[in-house]
Amino acid sequence: MLTDTILEDDRWQEAKLDLLAESAARAALVHLGLAPDAYEIAVLGCDDARIADLNADFREKPTATNVLSWPSEERGAEIAGDMPDLPKAGPAGTDEGPAEELGDIAISYETCLREAMQAGKPLDHHITHLMVHAVLHLLGYDHIRDKDATLMEGLEIEILGKMGLPDPYRDT
Repeated sequence: MLTDTILEDDRWQEAKLDLLAESAARAALVHLGLAPDAYEIAVLGCDDARIADLNADFREKPTATNVLSWPSEERGAEIAGDMPDLPKAGPAGTDEGPAEELGDIAISYETCLREAMQAGKPLDHHITHLMVHAVLHLLGYDHIRDKDATLMEGLEIEILGKMGLPDPYRDT
């Protein structure tokens, strides 16, 4: 398994976070030409209180957010709009060694549900989008600079499209 999911909030079990996270992470890596079995991602399904604590601890923003990610190493591009330095898969994930850790993701149930309802989107579509988004962050993609945001959003649209999901940035 590419993802190791820990559920601190039981509502994530009904939402099938474990399956959505695995599917989204695999789709993102395959789209970028990376072998999913060579990598590992830890996913925490939590609530708004927990993610607000994490957001305060790591980003000094004491509010709930939808998803947070912690890459195992810095891979971001120095030049806006350039591809980040994607990991090079070696023997990790094979019989010769353990899978390479890409990082950790935390996702909050209440915020995801609220955002999906406000946007009129199925919850599973929104969760899948946020998981693809977070995996791209683990791989060095970002959206702070305009050119980086354009690159990242384009990839999200392509990956989700291959999964049969609509463009999350298009108004429904």
